[in-house]
Amino acid sequence: MYKRILIANRGEIALRIIRACKEMGIETIAIFSEGDRGAAYLDLADEAYCVGPARSNESYLKIDRVISAAEVGNAEAIHPGYGFLAENSHFNDVCRNCEIDFIGPLPDSMDQLGDKNTARRMAREANVPVVPGSAGLITDSAEAAKVADEIGYPVLIKATAGGGGKGMRVAQNADDLETAMKQAAQEAEAAFGNAAVYLEKYVENPRHVEVQVIADQHGNVVHLWERDCSTQRRHQKLIEESPATNLPVEIRTAICEAAVRMIANANYSNAGTVEFIVDKNHDFYFIEVNARIQVEHPVSELVTGVDLIKEQIRIAAGEPLAFTQADVGQCQGHAIECRINAENPDRNFQPCPGTIDHLIVPGGKGVRWDSHVHAGYTVPPHYDSMIGKLLVHQPTRTEAIATMLRCLDELQVGGIATTASFHKKVLTHPEFIAGNIDTTFVERRLLD
Repeated sequence: MYKRILIANRGEIALRIIRACKEMGIETIAIFSEGDRGAAYLDLADEAYCVGPARSNESYLKIDRVISAAEVGNAEAIHPGYGFLAENSHFNDVCRNCEIDFIGPLPDSMDQLGDKNTARRMAREANVPVVPGSAGLITDSAEAAKVADEIGYPVLIKATAGGGGKGMRVAQNADDLETAMKQAAQEAEAAFGNAAVYLEKYVENPRHVEVQVIADQHGNVVHLWERDCSTQRRHQKLIEESPATNLPVEIRTAICEAAVRMIANANYSNAGTVEFIVDKNHDFYFIEVNARIQVEHPVSELVTGVDLIKEQIRIAAGEPLAFTQADVGQCQGHAIECRINAENPDRNFQPCPGTIDHLIVPGGKGVRWDSHVHAGYTVPPHYDSMIGKLLVHQPTRTEAIATMLRCLDELQVGGIATTASFHKKVLTHPEFIAGNIDTTFVERRLLD
């Protein structure tokens, strides 16, 4: 087992990894930018090194500075968390070339699954359903028009690189197609440095269901059931829950088994998430693999009892999984996560960086608060606006919703605006309570 790990990230996920390492008896090395200098969680690491100015492209994304910090700190492995360099196969390769383990999949697996077009081909090879669409990348509008005519409008143009809803456009008809292609390609080029796009049938009002998978280096692959991430705004997740409500057991089982086939066929190890969309008939289709730990991983931890960060570390160190699929069993109760962002819902979710002058965090049975912030902490303007993740775990979904509403009432974050009030609007909406949600629910029902 490792003695020293560097955490190539910041904020909530950095603290999450520090805590896991402490419980495993592993020393930690944190990195920070000038924008995060003085953050309280840094004091919990055994060492901390500044890697540059506040801008992430001059600090957290500077591979040479991250590697230098690891070498100075005698780190045996690097945990990338999520975001930043977590799915950068070049960084992954550099770590290994410097004889520092990367806590994640091999670079080749990351490359193949990170390219959505290649991942779709791999899904077909693993007998995993994919959305009907182009066989490969689309290079001109005439080719796109031919594919669109074959599969029928509306169609979705998607970037093969990246994620987060960038490089995606819907064409309702032939007149929209060329413009949508240009817009998607331009946005993809600006966001990911890769303008390549492909085309698939647009599934209207789908649910977004993803499966948490964990795989070791010895061929063992286990799923930790599914998470429903359908409650979104502009393709950004707001609320995640497990198990997915109003989804028949046989469909849940089939989705999870498909995810295991996908990961096993890809020769993948460590934690990963296989994402699907589910239509109104409960037909499901593969969309992508996230080759890293995800923001919402605690939801799966709560319903299975598995500590995913600790498992990531053990797997990277070469240990086999200590449990089987049978050991995981069924979901234990129901878990819900609300992402609490420093944003103002009344002003079109405008980011609200600033100093938190007081903070009251909810508690009680089945409540979890994953956050690095505290009273006196200044939320910087340079990074993602998420300041914490509020989670509840109860025997039933009805009880989980009630507990979450109580917790949102208790949560007080003074000095800045947050999305807590908006979450209450979602959780009290009759369609959410009934489980009748899809990825368009928030826009259709809760936004003007």
